[in-house]
Amino acid sequence: MQSARPKVLHEVGGRAMIQHVLAAAEALQPARIVVVVGPGMEAVATAALPHPTAIQQEPLGTAHALLAAESSVADVVAEGAQVLVLYGDGPLISPATLRALCAAPGDFAWLGVRPPDPTGYGRLIVERDELVRIVEERDAAAPERAVGLVWGGLLAARGKALFELARRVGNDNAKREYYLTSLVALARAAGLRSGVVESAFDEVRGINSRAELAEAEALFQARRRREVMEAGATLIAPETVFLSWDTELAPDVTVEPHVFFGREVRVAEGATIRAFSHLQGVRIGRDAIIGPFARLRPRSVVGDGAHVGNFVELKAATLGAGAKANHLSYIGDATVGAKANIGAGTITANYDGVMKHRTEIGAGASIGSNAVLVAPVSVGEGAIVGAGTTVTEEVPADAIAVARAPLSVTQRSAERHRARLKRMKDEKEGK
Repeated sequence: MQSARPKVLHEVGGRAMIQHVLAAAEALQPARIVVVVGPGMEAVATAALPHPTAIQQEPLGTAHALLAAESSVADVVAEGAQVLVLYGDGPLISPATLRALCAAPGDFAWLGVRPPDPTGYGRLIVERDELVRIVEERDAAAPERAVGLVWGGLLAARGKALFELARRVGNDNAKREYYLTSLVALARAAGLRSGVVESAFDEVRGINSRAELAEAEALFQARRRREVMEAGATLIAPETVFLSWDTELAPDVTVEPHVFFGREVRVAEGATIRAFSHLQGVRIGRDAIIGPFARLRPRSVVGDGAHVGNFVELKAATLGAGAKANHLSYIGDATVGAKANIGAGTITANYDGVMKHRTEIGAGASIGSNAVLVAPVSVGEGAIVGAGTTVTEEVPADAIAVARAPLSVTQRSAERHRARLKRMKDEKEGK
């Protein structure tokens, strides 16, 4: 990955890969989930919370990693629990596939896939519907490399047998590592049956490079777009809309082209998100209109029927029902009452260089174009702030606030002014 960040913490759909895997596993309501990590991987352990971690002190292979978790699950294994083994960089795995793997007959169930190019994968050698061995690419003979069915990296097995056989795995292979794939031969020798459950290759794509991360993101986005459209949202140009793993679009929401949804966005029924808008950490009310070219930042709430127009930015701001901020404004750390109107170019000056302060605008208030509201400040219900006004103190309800210098007009002076500027330019250029 060419990154200081652990691979499994790279994100797909705004969520770390390991958290996608954990969510799929959690859907099965298992007795326990344990995440195996290497030494010094505290960031991964934090991302895995509330699930415990087990440390694999040396990277000696997948069977060795499994044994690192044995003590963490010994009690449930003793009670007859089945064990499901997953890998942390498979963010597209679905709960349905995991359920199918766990429900498969036999003592061991191995997940098989058919990639377009099986190079690099362990081949599944099946005879009479039974898996007889898995051969790693580097150890495979030519006929075995021709097999298209490969191991997808997932395994379900009776826990007691799994750990007993894992302790007998050897490292007689090209990399001198202890492979889970060795369990097939050991199980067969012990009279235990191994079967294969096939799934779509896209579900088990591993991610080992930035290019593969981008491919996984594209697959994830295609899946999420399909999900929200099936749930009743309209995406006019789906391939241009980017969704987070937790984006919630209610029925009859319309999303125009080139919209980005970051994490924690909820959009209520009938709302319209117009083109080239960016939303993150916000709630949008029913029949609201956002954009085009709007930016909504975390902790913002847009009420029912409210409008946020082109080149308007909200940050930690609440717009009441029917309020409008239609043009070229910054509304930060503010509350805007129902049916209030924010004129073009309005700014809530919320930062004094050290602290953030709030602006309160009452219901039905009208803020004129190019007004600056210097927080902390309030404008009462129904009040009017004139265009170009800088507000530094409270404006009571139903009051009118205007603060601007008197207009000065000098007759027949424009040509003399331009001539003076030309002389200054000529002198500067040495003409």
